[in-house]
Amino acid sequence: MHLTDAFHSALQSISNHKLRSFLTLTGIVIGVLAVVTMFSSVYALKSLVKNNMESMGWNNSIIITPSYEQTDSRSLRGIRFRRTPENIKALNYSDFEAIKNSTQYKVIYGMNDYQSLYRVKNKDIQVSLKGTNTTFFKNKTYVLKSGRYFNSFEEENASPVIVLGYYFAEEQFGTTNPVGRMINISGHRYLIIGVLDKDKLNQRQGMNFNNWERRNDLKAVFVPLKFAAIYLSQNRAVFYIYLQAKDGVIYDDFKTEVRQLLLARHSMYQNFQFMDIGAMMLNITNEIEKNMKKWNITLFVIASISLIVGGIGLFSTLLISIQEKMLEIGVRKSIGATESDIFFYFIFEAITLAVLGALLGIALASLALMGMQAAFKIPMPMPVQGMALGLFFSILIGFVSGIYPALKASNINPIKAIYYFD
Repeated sequence: MHLTDAFHSALQSISNHKLRSFLTLTGIVIGVLAVVTMFSSVYALKSLVKNNMESMGWNNSIIITPSYEQTDSRSLRGIRFRRTPENIKALNYSDFEAIKNSTQYKVIYGMNDYQSLYRVKNKDIQVSLKGTNTTFFKNKTYVLKSGRYFNSFEEENASPVIVLGYYFAEEQFGTTNPVGRMINISGHRYLIIGVLDKDKLNQRQGMNFNNWERRNDLKAVFVPLKFAAIYLSQNRAVFYIYLQAKDGVIYDDFKTEVRQLLLARHSMYQNFQFMDIGAMMLNITNEIEKNMKKWNITLFVIASISLIVGGIGLFSTLLISIQEKMLEIGVRKSIGATESDIFFYFIFEAITLAVLGALLGIALASLALMGMQAAFKIPMPMPVQGMALGLFFSILIGFVSGIYPALKASNINPIKAIYYFD
């Protein structure tokens, strides 16, 4: 029997028993729906976490901070505390400039953070004043509601300009646009050049990524890093320097290069320390991957039950159809159909039913994912792997369920089959 003939015969048999075929498909449809939806949702969550970590600059990153030691020289229980040489300066703006001008980085910015007093209506309130670079806003995906970020001239010349966080501007100025006005914080007057908008990252994705820190950023105000280092700190100190390598391949060499540069500038005295954000994020990502795999297995087992139930229904339907097709089997064999022809006829009917169930399940899974995306505000794509997985297991169930009925039908005596209903 040609494959096309077997396929057409299977379709004709299915169309002749529409209701029975539909009821037989129900279990397979539900199973494929569960498998595809499960795979796609887990895939979407993994992609969401990975993409948002990268968008916030957490991959291949280090943070350099000062390292402080005891000011006296003594031994205590075998531990020696050394006096920091007076001629060795702490991490400062010159170090930031040296790293910026001498290394191949993807992202770099410095950060100073002060609790300052802002006087409003004869009352002093505390505000977080942060010195940083325009790169900070772009790396953290903070967008502007009005105005602009610092320009290169303002950063290089330590200009007294300021960008307000969204919540600070909302609390102090309401609906009024403060850009262009002057503001006094801890005795320094600043020109307001911009106001940050709400956190678009968490709003867009419908999930909280480091929400506490990001909300605090939007409550703060920002001045150029050089201004903060010169006028608000001693010895032009920088609280920390954030660096991101161009990719994971050069990440280790990049860290070594930066460390050697700072050691040379600090007379080989390591009064700074590295916080390996890249390694921390890699560990977190690996933990997420492990938990997702466990969740995948659990959901897959649950979804497989529906597929097995669908397979049992398909098996029962094929056994029943043998009784209905006795005369057809006898006629086919009497005019030359072989046992393998009859076998493939029944196998193709089983596989065709399973494929139709898989396609219907994939279509319903697509609608379900669209509904989840609208409800949770999370991108829920349907990867090809998910569709392939659902289709593969439905075909496997169809083949396994059809083997015994196909073998039974192929071994029927044609004379007995022709006179079966007499």
